[in-house]
Amino acid sequence: MRFEVKAVRDAGAIETFECEAMDALEAARQAAGRGLTVLKVRRAHLFGGSGKGARFPLLLFSQELAALLDAGVPLLEALETLAEKERSSSARGVLAQLTGALREGRPLSAALAQLPAVFPLLYVATVRASERTGDLAPSILRFVEYQSRLEAVKKKVVNAAIYPTLLLGVGSLVCLFLLLYVVPRFSQIYQERGDELPLFSRLLLAWGNFADANGALILALAAALAAGVVAAARSGALRARLLALLWAWPAAAERLRTYQLVRFYRTAGMLLSGGIPVVGAFEMAAGVLDARLQGALAEAARAVRQGKPIAAALEAHGLTTPVATRMLAVGERSGNMGAMLERVALFHEEELTRWIEWFSRLFEPLLMTAIGLVIGVIVVLMYMPIFELAGSIR
Repeated sequence: MRFEVKAVRDAGAIETFECEAMDALEAARQAAGRGLTVLKVRRAHLFGGSGKGARFPLLLFSQELAALLDAGVPLLEALETLAEKERSSSARGVLAQLTGALREGRPLSAALAQLPAVFPLLYVATVRASERTGDLAPSILRFVEYQSRLEAVKKKVVNAAIYPTLLLGVGSLVCLFLLLYVVPRFSQIYQERGDELPLFSRLLLAWGNFADANGALILALAAALAAGVVAAARSGALRARLLALLWAWPAAAERLRTYQLVRFYRTAGMLLSGGIPVVGAFEMAAGVLDARLQGALAEAARAVRQGKPIAAALEAHGLTTPVATRMLAVGERSGNMGAMLERVALFHEEELTRWIEWFSRLFEPLLMTAIGLVIGVIVVLMYMPIFELAGSIR
């Protein structure tokens, strides 16, 4: 997730920037690691643009700008063309600021850096590196591909969670309907039998009598509980605790680590392909890693700065897999580290996709079975006295 951080430097200057983090607390830690005093942290909108109003379509803007540049249109004229066709006033304002800075003689990267709430640091760094090599359009398209692939991985995780969430929600509603509406009516029918009922049927019907007498209170408590669950789900502190539990579970920790490494490899590969040095690319890519891995990356970058091979430095600090170590060693020998990092990311991305599909196919039937058992037990307990009555008549 992207967060917008507003902080103060030692000199008293206020700085606003965006960063990738698992929650708001981690975003604040990243700012503190830069020597900043955090004033405010909030969730950034998708594709940049964290302020109110319309979001700036960063990916669409990048694709259209690259197309115009490839067609031979000068940069300033390309930005003016995009501003003319833009209908959103906020987007036109952003483009007007960019064209104004270019007319003053500033490079595009400096103009982008003036709008940190719209253009991420990685985007600015990519453009700045391309200004030295003269390949602005290919660099912008590399960022578009990078962002699209990161979003694709997120969508796969979200899509895998949609069906189980709906199933759990519907199953919970069915259970609530049985417990709050059906069971109270059965309890009125069986009141005369009293102690003749089986123990669990008596307990269930006692609940029915209580629900019939206190229906409004139970519904209010259920609504409050649902609201509390939603609020807790949006809480960064709760998400941090859940993530800590997942990191403590070895099977889940391995998948989380692989997901983090995929993001890191993809980011570092894009930066290296754009001409940014290895250590600088690692430092910029640190923001996409979990706080548990950022310290290891800092140590690995220090080792690379001291002359240690990249693959060996990453392996020594737990930032590779066996496959990644060998592929990175080959990329280092061939001098094509950026492309190799992207290949490693693609390899593990496909591995994660296969695992998500396998887990979904296993988890969904288990969840359906569990919900079916709960509903079945409630129904059987309600009809148990009728079964016994039918048996006595025979």
